[in-house]
Amino acid sequence: MVSFDDAESLFSRCASQGIRPGLDRIGRLLSLLDNPEGAYQSVHVVGTNGKGSTCAFLDSVFRAAGYKTALYTSPHLESPGERLLIDGMPLLPSRWMSAAEIVTKKLSDDEFLRGDPPSYFELVTAAAFWLAREERVDFAVVEAGLGGRLDATNLLSNVVCSIVASISMDHTEYLGDTVEKIASEKFAVVRAGVPACYLGDNSALILLFHEFCARAQAAPFSVAEDARLSNARVFEDGCAFDFASRALSLKEVHTGLIGRYQLSNASLAMLAVSRMLEKFPRLTEEAIREGMKNARWPGRLEILKRDRPLLVLDGGHNIDGVTKLSESVRELWGDKKIGVVYGVMKDKDYSACLEALNGISESLALYPTCVPDMERSLKAPALAEAAMKFDWRNKTEGSLESFENPLDAINRALDKTEGNDVVLVCGSLYLIGRCRGALTIHPAKY
Repeated sequence: MVSFDDAESLFSRCASQGIRPGLDRIGRLLSLLDNPEGAYQSVHVVGTNGKGSTCAFLDSVFRAAGYKTALYTSPHLESPGERLLIDGMPLLPSRWMSAAEIVTKKLSDDEFLRGDPPSYFELVTAAAFWLAREERVDFAVVEAGLGGRLDATNLLSNVVCSIVASISMDHTEYLGDTVEKIASEKFAVVRAGVPACYLGDNSALILLFHEFCARAQAAPFSVAEDARLSNARVFEDGCAFDFASRALSLKEVHTGLIGRYQLSNASLAMLAVSRMLEKFPRLTEEAIREGMKNARWPGRLEILKRDRPLLVLDGGHNIDGVTKLSESVRELWGDKKIGVVYGVMKDKDYSACLEALNGISESLALYPTCVPDMERSLKAPALAEAAMKFDWRNKTEGSLESFENPLDAINRALDKTEGNDVVLVCGSLYLIGRCRGALTIHPAKY
């Protein structure tokens, strides 16, 4: 029986190694596939943090309106099949295998691509675009991978709205060493004559956004300038708020995604929807409300166990993401005893992330861990050593226990003797994916 691993293995065997920004290879490949990326209308979502949640809101709204959708995101948490959802559901592994065989056959038949093979991400993106066309979707919500301007997803040719989520410092080795350089890579995706929507949470970047839009003759809109969020509340099971813009005004909008930062992602999605109302007449008030309420995005302040201690997962993996996570956890559970199971990649600013996590609660325990068998993951003892400069409830005699297996760390944090009211598992998305699979397959253990 064909599995997702079979398709992944074929992509990996045929791909060039590493991250290789550029559009020549993917452009050639899509041309050989008869340009599937133009067969449906789409939105292109870029940014540093919040892209996935914004995509989830948009996909859910369009599905609620009766449009057949494709949702393309990366990376996956547990299964490669998560990267492309058709009407909210993954395709069968056999469909991915068919796409992989067709895409890789184009490589072997083309002299240029044989000499300069696309990267893994480029191959998967081409396959996803091809599958979306084969599934005859009405609308695609596409999340950029690493960057924007040179990202494989930037070859979408029927984009009806360009969307830019929160921008901060990350992947500086590829995108630039200042937030302005990173923003320039993201803003470069705006398209001529197509509305562009930016969160605008960094006021210093709004002028730069307008400059890129003027250059591309794209109408600029930002949540900071063109929308108003009021009466915002955050609960343990979601958020509620009033939204107002020139084209859309709704009171008491509810979401199932938790956390103060999801209010920003929700407002960006609704601003984008407001700019597409004329083009998509089925986007009624009822559909928008239903879509926002039913949107789900695993691994982002996701509660897996509601009896105490509460068990929460979040994939905040850079300082901006961890800061927003810390603020939301403090707002929801800051008066509780919290245990944090944390694992991180060694190329991240984990010292700053530890400092942000340390401010969540007055009674905080840390359980440092890692992603087993992953070279890029910071080893648990090294993370424990870096954490020693901060105060933790479970730090004893100048030491902090570390856990090579993240499930051991979770079990310890959940143990009644630890006294935690809430256990937060956070850090690398690779960590969240590994843990989430075990926690959902064997929930009785936890």
